[in-house]
Amino acid sequence: MAHRSEFPPICVALGCAESEKLETLAGAACDAGEQFLELRLDMLDQPERGIAVIRGLQGRYPDLYLIATCRRRQNGGQFRGGAADQWRILEAAVEAGARAVDIEIETAAADPDRVEAMRKRSRVIVSYHNFQSTPPLAPILRRLEAAPADISKLVTTARRPTDNLRILELAGSRHRRPLVVLAMGEAGSPTRLLSLARHCPFTYASFDSSEPTAPGQISSRSARRQYRVERQGPETQVYGVIACPVAHSISPAVHNRAFQARRVDAVYLPFLVEPRLLGDFFTLAAGLPVAGFSVTIPHKQRVIRHLDSVDPQARRIGAVNTVYRRQGKLHGTNTDVAGVTVPLEKRLKLKNARILVAGNGGAARAAVFALAGRGARVILTGRNLSRVRALARVCGAGVLSREQAEAGQFDALVHATSAGMRPNTAESFFPDRIPAEVVFDMVYNPLETLLLKKARAQGKKVIPGLEMFLEQAAAQFEIWTGEPAPRPAMETAAREALASHAA
Repeated sequence: MAHRSEFPPICVALGCAESEKLETLAGAACDAGEQFLELRLDMLDQPERGIAVIRGLQGRYPDLYLIATCRRRQNGGQFRGGAADQWRILEAAVEAGARAVDIEIETAAADPDRVEAMRKRSRVIVSYHNFQSTPPLAPILRRLEAAPADISKLVTTARRPTDNLRILELAGSRHRRPLVVLAMGEAGSPTRLLSLARHCPFTYASFDSSEPTAPGQISSRSARRQYRVERQGPETQVYGVIACPVAHSISPAVHNRAFQARRVDAVYLPFLVEPRLLGDFFTLAAGLPVAGFSVTIPHKQRVIRHLDSVDPQARRIGAVNTVYRRQGKLHGTNTDVAGVTVPLEKRLKLKNARILVAGNGGAARAAVFALAGRGARVILTGRNLSRVRALARVCGAGVLSREQAEAGQFDALVHATSAGMRPNTAESFFPDRIPAEVVFDMVYNPLETLLLKKARAQGKKVIPGLEMFLEQAAAQFEIWTGEPAPRPAMETAAREALASHAA
């Protein structure tokens, strides 16, 4: 059952050690249009000083919805005082104008009469936090709902993809009072971005210029503009990218902008999936359900065993970068092929061209098969020659050591390793001479890698990885939606995201 919320949908959580800084951050958030703040008084060096901050904010912004929190250290907060001191601070916060207080279940259960007295003066959120895992949820919910409160809040830590599913299923079920749920940590970000569409009264975010107050918090700006959490509904389709790591990915920025440009009711999320938990992700994908997803390092090859079908080209390559759902089945394909051939064919004729490919992973496999399919003569190199030779046997390519390759000369180089990728921007697969007239680096973050800088200095034609990224992303969008990709909007979003990562 959905409960009508009296609060705005996004609560911006703020916390720091100095009261002056807290007041500055809160004022900046309000001036930026935020209407709903949580002040973590327990994070202040002197929590009592937060009372004056609350009084000042409510005086300057009378319509502000403000939650005061003073969580005790033994319950996951930073307040070192006892329960009596905690109650005194929270009661003073209400006197100063806080519209709600967040009281952890341990404190609330120990003194329910005082909670009831507090409810006569403000809204009370009774909360549970687990900073280690996502345990069985039903006993926790029963404990929360047995305590007097206006809102229940259940917060865990996601350790595996299906922890998100358990949390979101809880959000969508019936409860005796409004329930806020989320899972902390990078792996739990889907719960922060999907819970509003599943009837939670609000979700938590950080302010753009402040540090997160909990692991995995997303900025209110991103939640509102990139992920459009306030506009999602039960029919909003879920897409995403599976990777490990995933925080660096610009795919959410690019695909969410594309959905917005074409007015598609969909959201694209980052899914942190460790290699050992790939199978667990597919349980999440079925339960949400996920309508389609991008696949990147390190899952492009292993994902195949979990799919209902794989198209012949992707099967030959042995790697999938795109999954889509049709009639309940998951199908795999590989749009990296277009990402490789389209940019290169703008610079040279591929038939009979001698092309050196550096790498042996999923991206390299796509490049080798794509180029061979266009009639190019492909030579492979890499740091791990045994793996390079294994790939060469499959695709019929030649093999050279890195030293042999550097001494040779080729029509084009396709670099398909992680060398030079942020944060290791000082790396270059070829530190000195680059043995090709056209240099194509699949790495797109940063926009210009050290390899490309060296290539320019040596008078080579260069192809930045962003060209490949956009080509394969456009193909993904068209597979998922059946509509033409809004390429200019996608490129703008990609460049903005990369600039943000570099800042």
